Amino acid sequence: MTTTFETQRAALADVVAIPVTPFTEDGSVDRDTHRALLRRLLDGGVRTLTPNGNTGEFYALTPQERQLVTELTVEEAGERAVVLVGVGHDIPTAIASARHARDLGAQMVMVHQPVHPYVSQSGWVDYHRAIAEAVPELGVVPYIRNAQLHGVRLAELADACPNVIGVKYAVPDAARFAAFARDAGLDRFVWVAGLAEPYAPSYFSAGATGFTSGLVNVAPSVSLNMIEALRSGDYPAAMKVWEQIRRFEELRAANGSANNVTVVKEALASLGLCRRDVRPPSSLLSEDVRAEVAAIASGWSM
Repeated sequence: MTTTFETQRAALADVVAIPVTPFTEDGSVDRDTHRALLRRLLDGGVRTLTPNGNTGEFYALTPQERQLVTELTVEEAGERAVVLVGVGHDIPTAIASARHARDLGAQMVMVHQPVHPYVSQSGWVDYHRAIAEAVPELGVVPYIRNAQLHGVRLAELADACPNVIGVKYAVPDAARFAAFARDAGLDRFVWVAGLAEPYAPSYFSAGATGFTSGLVNVAPSVSLNMIEALRSGDYPAAMKVWEQIRRFEELRAANGSANNVTVVKEALASLGLCRRDVRPPSSLLSEDVRAEVAAIASGWSM
């Protein structure tokens, strides 16, 4: 029987939450707080969770911590959400992580953009093919940040691996996204706007049906309001949400997204939900920015 991945496809056409990874005072992963934050997302209506995403500080976690975060997420999600596990690094590590996710009961993996300084078009296909072929039972979602990649290469990958079902597209260029999606096959994949709420309206107009979110950790209702507006084609309503979250996302995107995670954790800390700690190469905010983030978070309906 051919797997259709209908549940996984539906989960991608939604708010794809990227949970933070909270730390204790001694710097270890705070298991209890992590569970509480996941339950808050689930109770808030989130139905797709991505442990080990960039907002979860994927590259700052040890292999054992990445496994732990996956385990906690799958356990808390249960039947309430679909879990899309972030994997990456070298091919054997990525495959081991994907198989670990599969064995726990996760339904999909997101393959992080390769960080190798030399990435060829064919090499990109080979990297993802090796991972996808190792877990044919799982839906596979490439995370694309490379503006040089051609859409036909994604089509080539999916020809070889039918479990490549969606794309997290995170190149900040709506016109390039529109062209890439059509070159790859607009109706062949579920297209997820990988630059979150700020880009969601423009990417939806070009064919996206889901978007990732770190902001959802702070205010699930805000992110859900945006996707409902976009689903109904109510772009004025979606842009009202865009205006509401604009400053928060500007702070995250400033200086090459240096404080992308820090701003989210600061907002959560201001609400008493977790510590603000992040790991290098991220760093804490200045006092004046902390105050601004807290003011924004307090103004959102929880």
